[in-house]
Amino acid sequence: MIERVLRRAGWGVATLAGVYVVTFVMVIVVPGNPFASGDRTMPPEVVRAMEARYHMDNTWLYFWEYLGGAVRLDFGPSFQYRDWTCTQIIGEALPVSVALGLLAILIAVMVGVPIGVLSAVRRNSWFDGATLAMVLLGISLPTFVTGSFLLILFALSLQILPIGGWGSLSHLPLPAITLSLPFMAYIVRLTRVSMLDALGGDFVRTALAKGLPRRRVVWDHALRVAFLPVLSYIGPAAAQAMTGSFVVEKVFNVPGLGQHFVDSALNLDRGLILGTVLIYAAILIVFNLLVDVVYVLADPRSRSVAL
Repeated sequence: MIERVLRRAGWGVATLAGVYVVTFVMVIVVPGNPFASGDRTMPPEVVRAMEARYHMDNTWLYFWEYLGGAVRLDFGPSFQYRDWTCTQIIGEALPVSVALGLLAILIAVMVGVPIGVLSAVRRNSWFDGATLAMVLLGISLPTFVTGSFLLILFALSLQILPIGGWGSLSHLPLPAITLSLPFMAYIVRLTRVSMLDALGGDFVRTALAKGLPRRRVVWDHALRVAFLPVLSYIGPAAAQAMTGSFVVEKVFNVPGLGQHFVDSALNLDRGLILGTVLIYAAILIVFNLLVDVVYVLADPRSRSVAL
């Protein structure tokens, strides 16, 4: 198993290298100049001098310098934020996005799994129909709509939670719940389908025939099998929650990495673009690897093919 993990880690490093090359090419090809974007204007000779200073006039040297810096987690200075390096910006914003994303996934799992189980157990009931309707609504509605609704309800109308910002526990519920809703809806649907398959299995009928209580069979036996597909989904979902939360961060004014990524793309802040993309890719690779390992530990039958 250790050899397989190391092999997957090697593929992860190769994937990061590929992500770096593709992102670098896109950053170079995109029209514009980071020293003269937006409302800023500079004389052409100043722009050429700045490009020469940061080796932007030599694409190969520029490529290898940024690659060496990325290996050392040094993405150079930010062209958008003066006196700040890209590493400092990422270091301050990344923990915010990670905390928000992990809390959102925790809420999605803790709420979504029980609802999915109850929906499968009470198949074709009013509860099952209401659950499927809520799943469809949760998947269909974009986060900026649900976030705005929660803001109006809890921050403006009821005034029990702050409108936005970051720094205290009261700032967590609204953005975390908003971010968790699409993942929760998918987890409910996935759990329901998996539970229906598990409840029709021979091991469930055998356990019931032995006289075990139905509640114990459902929650101890069937759920253990039905949770495996959910476990496979949690890895990429957690990575997506931590890296794709820029809409929620914008709505609730959360100083996470998503806002910096959008701003860096708009302002052609090349070092920050490369840094955020590589961090996002690394998070996705690490979480997928962790889920694969946990999956093998949870289901020994998959050891021959999982990694």
